[in-house]
Amino acid sequence: MVVTRRLWHAAKVAALRQRGRIRRQFITRNRRMAFGLALVVVGIGVAAVRTPGDWVSPGIMILPILAGGLLLWPRALRILFVIVAAMLVYDFLAKKPDPGIAATIAVTALFADVLARTRAKLGLQGLRGDQMLIELRDRIRAQGQMPELPDGWHALSVLRPAGGASFGGDFLVSACDGKVLEVALVDVAGKGLDAGTRALLLSGAFGGLLGSVPHADYLPACNAYLRRGGVAEGFVTAVYLSLDLVTGDYVISSAGHPPAAHFDAGSGTWRLTAARGIVLGVVADLRNKPERGTLRSGDALLLYTDGLVEVPGRDIDAGIDRLLGEADRLVTTGFGVGADALVQTMVRGRGNNPDDCALALIWRS
Repeated sequence: MVVTRRLWHAAKVAALRQRGRIRRQFITRNRRMAFGLALVVVGIGVAAVRTPGDWVSPGIMILPILAGGLLLWPRALRILFVIVAAMLVYDFLAKKPDPGIAATIAVTALFADVLARTRAKLGLQGLRGDQMLIELRDRIRAQGQMPELPDGWHALSVLRPAGGASFGGDFLVSACDGKVLEVALVDVAGKGLDAGTRALLLSGAFGGLLGSVPHADYLPACNAYLRRGGVAEGFVTAVYLSLDLVTGDYVISSAGHPPAAHFDAGSGTWRLTAARGIVLGVVADLRNKPERGTLRSGDALLLYTDGLVEVPGRDIDAGIDRLLGEADRLVTTGFGVGADALVQTMVRGRGNNPDDCALALIWRS
């Protein structure tokens, strides 16, 4: 009786230890998912041999392989590949699959491995990396929207990354305390996704400087920030506007950016502002020549990036003249309604040379 109890106790202890080992093996979601996908692969391989007819094909193993590329770390995925290979050998011995199916599975496995290694660099599994990019895109779009302004004032912006991408090298930051509107339109060297990552970094820094430094020190502060970054990754141009919403007085400063345009309702014409300056991040002593003016009732200010007016082989002044000619239509159709159509017209005029482009429009009714 005592011996039986001891044997029962020893068996119970051994079972508990084994359960503990199994739990430790499946403590992470990655291992549980890998085990589940391995069972699915084994089930498909066995069913492909045992099921009569062609109801189950070994090619169905492509599905757990793709799922592994999305959900598993590379090491667990490669263990899954070994199990897939073993089941293919098992099926070949039973003369079930044809070489085309095996080749398709091999190509899919290579694709899944690249996918898993890419996500491993980010430290993310599944679709969380894509969700992060979507959230970043939404934040950029929200940041690029003009703030609400007091009665009598209106503003809008249009951002168009090159090639229909969600990220680009052109971005806008703005701030308004009800009395003063500050806007910075920035163009990072490059276009599309190539410049998008740097624009993400700079948009946070440049946006944080708005309202934190005096108006005259804004572009020099941006320049100092860029130069602290060490090796230059390309130039950055910017145009900065500080607008008094009580008097309508404004100051425009430029750092290598195309000149802003001021619509004078009295004369019914657009004129280019004389604000000029050196591009950001090149020299320590940033020198620029700002311009002061006043927006009266019916007046407007147009800020834009070179992607809207620059075409290879043509002088940029011709592109600016075309922009102002198209902008004349805004006066009759309405600034708010016609701004997006203005961007579309200018983009079509560039032909097969897509580039990031952005536009900001502020007007007084």
